[in-house]
Amino acid sequence: MSRTKTATILIALTGLSLLLQGQREALAKPNVIVIVTDDQGYGDMGCHGNPWLNTPHLDQLARQSVRLENYHVDPYCTPTRAALLTGRYCTRVGAWSVTQGRQLLNPDEVTMAEVFAHSGYRTALFGKWHLGDTWPYAPRFRGFDEVVCHRAGGANEIGNPIGNDYFDDTYFRNGVAEEFDGYCTDVFFDETIKFIRNTQEGENTQPFFVYLPTNAMHSPHLVAKKYSAPHLKQGHPEKRANFYGMIDNFDENLGRLLSFLEESDLEKDTIVIFMGDNGTAVGGPQPNEKQSGFNAGMRGVKGSVYEGGHRVACFARWPGKLKEDFKVDTLTSHRDWLPTLVELCELELPSEISFDGKCLVPLFQGDDPKEHDEKWPDRTMFVQLQADEPELELKPTGKSRHPQYAVMTNQWRMVNGELYFMPRDPGQEKNVAAEYPDLVESLGRLYAAHVPEVFGHDLDYTRFQVGSDQENPLTMTVRDWHPTKGYVIWQPDQLSDDSLQINGFWAIDVVQAGRYSVELARHPGDDRQPMGAAKARLKIDENQWEKGTKPQDTTVSFEIELPEGPALLQTWLTDANEGQRGAYFVTIEKL
Repeated sequence: MSRTKTATILIALTGLSLLLQGQREALAKPNVIVIVTDDQGYGDMGCHGNPWLNTPHLDQLARQSVRLENYHVDPYCTPTRAALLTGRYCTRVGAWSVTQGRQLLNPDEVTMAEVFAHSGYRTALFGKWHLGDTWPYAPRFRGFDEVVCHRAGGANEIGNPIGNDYFDDTYFRNGVAEEFDGYCTDVFFDETIKFIRNTQEGENTQPFFVYLPTNAMHSPHLVAKKYSAPHLKQGHPEKRANFYGMIDNFDENLGRLLSFLEESDLEKDTIVIFMGDNGTAVGGPQPNEKQSGFNAGMRGVKGSVYEGGHRVACFARWPGKLKEDFKVDTLTSHRDWLPTLVELCELELPSEISFDGKCLVPLFQGDDPKEHDEKWPDRTMFVQLQADEPELELKPTGKSRHPQYAVMTNQWRMVNGELYFMPRDPGQEKNVAAEYPDLVESLGRLYAAHVPEVFGHDLDYTRFQVGSDQENPLTMTVRDWHPTKGYVIWQPDQLSDDSLQINGFWAIDVVQAGRYSVELARHPGDDRQPMGAAKARLKIDENQWEKGTKPQDTTVSFEIELPEGPALLQTWLTDANEGQRGAYFVTIEKL
């Protein structure tokens, strides 16, 4: 064979190889990791000017990322998670509070994990879910292939095994309790790295989507002393020293994950998104402190609808595809991420979804929204604080102790009737509502129209599904009742407090008619203690059953017939002195 012919064949083969490589690259989808920290505010990191925190890996990620500088979430954790995972307002999807059954994500909603799974991704969750722990709300039923998580809103709260304290805890792998060695944040990063490694083994690798919502830096603020000690030396009170120590530990784990991606040659193929879930819980300034906190000049902290309660950090890194250290000052939100990832990853939606968020790709490309109004017109967004029973009417200024809503545009914030011009007043110190009455009226009309629109489901309860083949028996806890007397409790040490005379009902949906066992208890199954009751009463809609009990009894059970359909379930435990409370745990089993 002549050299010329050989060279021609080699050139052709090389061309074919490059073509196939290009096709493979075109077909390959990026991996995605979404990291959400709990209660870490915008100012709780070095890159945003905190004078006491050293967060080298967060700072590095910020330098390598598109940085959303006007990025907003909800003021509490459950609402933020619901909106992030659906691209829709939390009030629209049923999860706008943190307890009282209002943290259950409507089962008809499509989650981010379901979208990725439908598009051929391996999906995983490691950390905090807080959108329901039973069928069909738990993460293993919402699109995740692999799950390691705690239950409820915190690893040590009611609904979790007794004794969880962030160290060597029991979490749930795909719904099954499992003991883990190590600190909570270390465990969830360990599981993340293990999962990613497993997806890359063998020839049939799949792209992965990992949702990594840590329970840190949520209370209780517990961390090894080597992390908190430096901040005690800085003069911070113990709670903030521990809080900052938890951030140091997180930053260390983030560095571990980023190094793993680089060493595994996955860095360029992986989108990493970092964000907080609400404003700082402990990092903000407090009166009469020897060493004050830092909140980047913002007013308000976690739970506030002033800027410091919902403006958080957000970084997005995709080496070679997204700009580095590129700041976007345009108003954005957590609802924007799902439509954005659908475009970036070329995902297929399993069903038609009406997003409240907007794809951010034009902003990532550097388009100036001032010059591209058709691509990115100014928009109005809303932040709300809702309780178990939502308030659908606009509250006049001064009628509530805390502001309950904010209306946001790129330049303006209307907070419960107060008006702030953000370019000149980022700390929201000067209320200019009297100077712009027409704007206040206009923004107020938008909010008044928004609330009933997102509550178009008529405020129906998101119900516990009873008698399903997927989860039978099913246990409900005091965290999830709708209070009729007092309030909900969520800390295990409150279960034995005899001074609490509280009660509430659970909203249920009986999936199958039939005979059921209903067990009432004051303490969880892994820590049964006497109920201290002389009689117990169970009411489901208009039907009631009552039994005498002994003070040393730890449970009481009823066998009853239940028809199919929705119902309200309430219990009473009455002691010898006629003191009453509801049963804190109710287990329902179809027989």
